[in-house]
Amino acid sequence: MSNQPEKKGVSAIDFFCIGFGAIVGVGWAVSINSWMTSCGGPIPAGIGYILALVMMVPIALCYCELVPMLPVAGGGMAFAYRAFNETVSFISGWAAFGAFVSIIPWEAIQITDVLGYLIPNIKAGDPLYQIAGTDVYLVTIIIGTICSLLLFALNMRGLAAAATLQKVLCFVLVGAGIVGAIASLVGGNASNWQPIYEVTDPSIYGPASEGLKEVSHSSMFGGMMAILASAPFFLAGFETIPQGVEDAGGDITNVGKTVVMSVVLACIFYAILLICFGYAWPWKEFAHMENPSAATVFTFLYPGVAGEVLYWLITIGAIAGLFTTWNGFFMASASLLMGMGRGYLVPHIFAKQNKNGIPVPGLLVCLILSLIGPFLGAGLIGDITSFSAAAFVLSWTITSYSLIRLRKTEPDLPRPYKIPGGIAMGGFSAIVTTVVFILLFVPNNPVYMGKTASLMFVGWMVIGVILYLVSAVQRNKTTKEERRAAMFSHANANTEA
Repeated sequence: MSNQPEKKGVSAIDFFCIGFGAIVGVGWAVSINSWMTSCGGPIPAGIGYILALVMMVPIALCYCELVPMLPVAGGGMAFAYRAFNETVSFISGWAAFGAFVSIIPWEAIQITDVLGYLIPNIKAGDPLYQIAGTDVYLVTIIIGTICSLLLFALNMRGLAAAATLQKVLCFVLVGAGIVGAIASLVGGNASNWQPIYEVTDPSIYGPASEGLKEVSHSSMFGGMMAILASAPFFLAGFETIPQGVEDAGGDITNVGKTVVMSVVLACIFYAILLICFGYAWPWKEFAHMENPSAATVFTFLYPGVAGEVLYWLITIGAIAGLFTTWNGFFMASASLLMGMGRGYLVPHIFAKQNKNGIPVPGLLVCLILSLIGPFLGAGLIGDITSFSAAAFVLSWTITSYSLIRLRKTEPDLPRPYKIPGGIAMGGFSAIVTTVVFILLFVPNNPVYMGKTASLMFVGWMVIGVILYLVSAVQRNKTTKEERRAAMFSHANANTEA
């Protein structure tokens, strides 16, 4: 008799909503003006997200093959464990975990700002303190804390419960985006796209010390490429799918395919909204708005009741998106930590599950990190975004190489789905992600993520090395065969189910 927890029967559509909702989130509503200015306009930004598909689809295809082949918690970390060794596996897993858990406090920080669009005086009164030049208010801490506790309670009920909420919120999110795009096209004008590319306006571009946007490109192609500095962060949610694969029901091959579907549709969704919202209102004026959210545009485009209704609708969609990302990464972070614990890459206590198969220790870590977020304030959001993007790209790079190696070392391993192009596709993904990862650290190029984010990344990896060395005490008490069995015994249970 199996000792594995009974499967929850989470369907492919549930996994798609987990992945797509985690990807899209709230960024389209609160960061779209920043994308426009960073790229020199909505047109290069929109095209940039289409170009991002060149990087993202091959990566997603690697996961599409590997997920049903090795359906265990850990995703890229588990693939690297099987393909290479524990050290490479830890690097992949620790990078991914850093990317995951940086998103959790990011959402906890954003929730009050998004609610502020509906409740303008929510931050009335004196701030408690400042961090990175940004005020932190008591109400921010209270709201972030309450929402964090609610998400913890939801995920303690299991993936099936979290997936049900995710599906509802995902439909609200997509519906709001579609309505916003249509309203933009009806009331907008093509002249609002002008200038198609421009990075010389002194009120937008200038020294960061004056709170202005600095760019490292001077051509439209550079503007298109600039989106890659943050795109990995805003397209990263597909990694939540392999983390929950142990709870999959039905044909597990379809779970892998949802990775590709979620990435493709997210890129298209972002590109369409950038083009449409840029069509709705002059993009350089959009950058100067006191409240530069996507919802604000509609109060100018449709003065009166219609504009107010659209404002509320888009903001509600943004709130739904915020929770889809927050919820998705809450679950994924705990599952990833559980997978690492099984292989003794981190203390083994994180491998523990309760009688219902819930990774309680991992969820507690996520809760603590989520509770920290509101105390940090919004001043660090930009650097957190860039750090997370670099961490994701490193994990994706290792996953790409893992696919290539497993094709060579274990050609007979059952593969429910084989990606088109095989090793060549994996090689293309590996080359692209390697180049992007290097460029993220090279100053004076469009993809450079900045000095602070670079230091955050190095610091995170140093912390990981220390933790890995400390965990060696427990690791050395078991054999390599025992650790490997603990890591992949769940794969056998899934493929036989």
